[in-house]
Amino acid sequence: MKAIGYRSAGPISAVGSLEDLELPAPPPGARDLRVAVKAISVNPADVKMRASVPPPTGEVGVPGFDAAGIVEAIGAEVTLFRPGDEVFYAGAIDRPGTYSELHLVDERLVGHKPKMLSFSQAAALPLTAITAWEILFDRLAIPYGVKSQAGTLLIVNGAGGVGSILTQIARRLTGLTVVTTASRPETVAWCYEMGAHHVIDHHRPFTEEFEKLGIAHVEYVASLTATGRHFADIEAVLAPQGRLALIDDPETLDIVRLKRKSISVHWELMFTRSLFQTADMIAQHRLLNEVADLLDVGVLRTTMTAEGGPITAENLKRVHALVESGHAIGKTVLTGFQI
Repeated sequence: MKAIGYRSAGPISAVGSLEDLELPAPPPGARDLRVAVKAISVNPADVKMRASVPPPTGEVGVPGFDAAGIVEAIGAEVTLFRPGDEVFYAGAIDRPGTYSELHLVDERLVGHKPKMLSFSQAAALPLTAITAWEILFDRLAIPYGVKSQAGTLLIVNGAGGVGSILTQIARRLTGLTVVTTASRPETVAWCYEMGAHHVIDHHRPFTEEFEKLGIAHVEYVASLTATGRHFADIEAVLAPQGRLALIDDPETLDIVRLKRKSISVHWELMFTRSLFQTADMIAQHRLLNEVADLLDVGVLRTTMTAEGGPITAENLKRVHALVESGHAIGKTVLTGFQI
């Protein structure tokens, strides 16, 4: 089968940073689906893996998490899907990735593809939708579907992949006032298009920006990037007994300074359930099915903003460079393997 991978971790500009490969088709385990991958999207997690996680000596690493495709074969204990089912999912961080024609994934991490979306449109969503959903409803404990919920949510980096779908979910499925950060005209416009009530400039002090809006403080913060750089601003605007959720990897984070306000800190990693084989792994299957239903009825929309061409090493190098630049808006999707 065709695949794209790397033999050593390093910068995207390095020779061989991503290569077109031929690999054997993997046999499915007991609870695995073998999916014929039709489309993938690129996440910062893909970039981080390629840049900093070397494969075992003599082996190749295959990155990639988001995928949409068709179930081609199933393991002996699979009960949720059958061959021929159209699916979308974000995979696991401790298994080979989705940059391959055939990919193995535990059925408990997979949802039925939204019927109203193409494979490309669907592939933009799984990792970011799972992350956003878990931030809101698991980590920040905001009631799902309760439009009377009062308070304000600040999303740091509203135009990225997670921010784009988190803004939609928070606006449409809660009663929160949704404020995102952005600085360029195109990213500000995108945040409003996703449903933000207000957009503030992350290059300016948050307290000044919220004063302009007439908002004294926020009850919730979802910090999606540069948490270390924005930490003082986040602390300043968070209300006493507020909640902070974050997904990035600051070198240090002095949360002791949050004690006076009794602010709680919540890490979100959508791979935790699969890494530790938690008893509630199937929650991601149910979550993705719920997201698919919401997409099919038009409550949510895809965050795909660009198509990067067929799934090749050359095209993936270009998209990885875009993601690394920090200028990507929404998600870039690649569709189909060249014959």
